[in-house]
Amino acid sequence: MPIVISPKLVSWASDIEFPTIEQAARIAALPFVEGHVALMPDAHLGLGATVGSVIPTRGAVIPAAVGVDIGCGMVATRTSLTAADLPDTLDTLMPLVEQAIPAGVGKGHDDPAVDAGLAALGQPHTDLSIAQKNTAARQFGTLGSGNHFVEVCLDEQDQVWTVLHSGSRGIGNQLATKHITEAKRLMERSEIVLEDPDLAYLVQGDPEFGAYIADMLWAQSYALGSRARMDQVLSEALFKIVGTGHRIRTINSHHNFTQQEHHHGHDLWITRKGAVKAERGDEGVIPGSMGTSTYIVRGLGNSAAYNSCAHGAGRRMSRKQARRTLTAESLTAAMGSRTWNADRAAALVDEHPQAYKPIDQVMADQQDLVEVQHTLRQIFNYKG
Repeated sequence: MPIVISPKLVSWASDIEFPTIEQAARIAALPFVEGHVALMPDAHLGLGATVGSVIPTRGAVIPAAVGVDIGCGMVATRTSLTAADLPDTLDTLMPLVEQAIPAGVGKGHDDPAVDAGLAALGQPHTDLSIAQKNTAARQFGTLGSGNHFVEVCLDEQDQVWTVLHSGSRGIGNQLATKHITEAKRLMERSEIVLEDPDLAYLVQGDPEFGAYIADMLWAQSYALGSRARMDQVLSEALFKIVGTGHRIRTINSHHNFTQQEHHHGHDLWITRKGAVKAERGDEGVIPGSMGTSTYIVRGLGNSAAYNSCAHGAGRRMSRKQARRTLTAESLTAAMGSRTWNADRAAALVDEHPQAYKPIDQVMADQQDLVEVQHTLRQIFNYKG
């Protein structure tokens, strides 16, 4: 159940640090925030805007609140396979996934053809350079880095699911950075002083606002299509090593985005910074961390949360702190018998389960936001 911190700030998080509340309060105090900011159970400090927050605005948007990974989100597919269909180990799947879905900072397909899904998007508002167009083509259908991942999971009935987390890659970052910089420049020119420069905003009706919305929507579509492509090649690789199988249903949704919605009698821009749209009946995917559960959920349409829910476990340690305090050995122990990038354990310590909040507590905190359809356990994990 929610905790009313102030008339402008409502939280569903039972595990939240005071600096996170302070950061969210700075956002909530902005004059164009309509109503209250809603903090999800996974809320934690972000750059400018709090990760795990839902920000309702009227007449303006904050580009940095959407962030540089525009359209980041999840895709999950239920397959016809069961655990009994799988081989004793999924080790043979790893090289197929590594080849089909390049991962890592700046990584892309070595010799990409223009994907039909990418071509269907058209062009963003910003006139892309040749280098940017090439990057967008090379990285369409690739994973990226950080907490982006590919998984094969089993649900409570031992049905096999594929799960994938990714965003708009380098081109989304470049477009976001361009508009964040432009918003800061406009604040300086208008002599508007903000507590945090990353809260720089664009005003609806100004040309800069329209340019950002157009680029943002394009980047969201890029991220959605990129996930769909990876999801397809992932299931094809899985079916190849098993020798059979087909896809039953797919859920593909964002958790870093903004869009116009009607809430509490007003047409508002709802920015979900690390939050999932959970209108009644909406399906969503809420992952934990490496070695923990992922949840397939259905939204309950809680109006106080602007029909939203958490997007994952939420960090409790920064990446630097995790690398200082956690070890490759304890990560290896936490991963148990799963097939994963064990040879890269030292490089993945910042993704250790202990660096995140307990996903079971996050789910307990949002029983009034979503209902759980399936609980998935990982058997294969490939990290960016």
